[in-house]
Formats: sequence, structure tokens, C-alpha cells
Amino acid sequence: MPLCGPKLSLCGLIISVWGIVQLSLMGIFYYIGSLALAEDLPEIDIDLPLKEFYAEVDRGFQQNAINCWIAALLYLITLAVSAHQFWANIRSPLSL
Repeated sequence: MPLCGPKLSLCGLIISVWGIVQLSLMGIFYYIGSLALAEDLPEIDIDLPLKEFYAEVDRGFQQNAINCWIAALLYLITLAVSAHQFWANIRSPLSL
């Protein structure tokens, strides 16, 4: 039973694929500690001793990587729903 039209389901498919690719790559780059993404880390007190500062930075990178991978998994769910709707629209005799 289609809940949305063929164009909306196709749009959901395309956006989901792009979201999965982008967030997976961002998760990888956060995981390896890419300095280009350092601006997006949570607030870190710069008055900490050097070892604690580095530990906080590493913790921020790891947390952002996990958040990106969780969001990519949510896009995977959206991809499955959109693919099901696209398939339902293709099989429906009333599709426009």
C-alpha cells in the first residue's frame, strides 16, 4: 500500500543514499581525527593540562564519529522505507 507518490519515494531514495555516503565518510574522517573537522568538536577548556586536553579532543572526535554513524544508520532505515514505497508505487495499478 503506497503512502507517498513515486516522485517523493524516488526523492527519498536519492537523499538517503547521499546521506549514507556523506555521513559514513564524515564518521571515518572523525574517527581518524581529521583536523579539518576540528571546528565541529564540542567545547573544550583550553586551560587543561596538555595530556587532558588531547584526551578531551580525542573523546570529541570519537563521539562525533559515533554520532555520524548513528545518523547514517537512520538514513539506512529511511532508504528501506523509500525503497519499499517506490516498489509499492511501481506495482500499484493506480500509479501516475
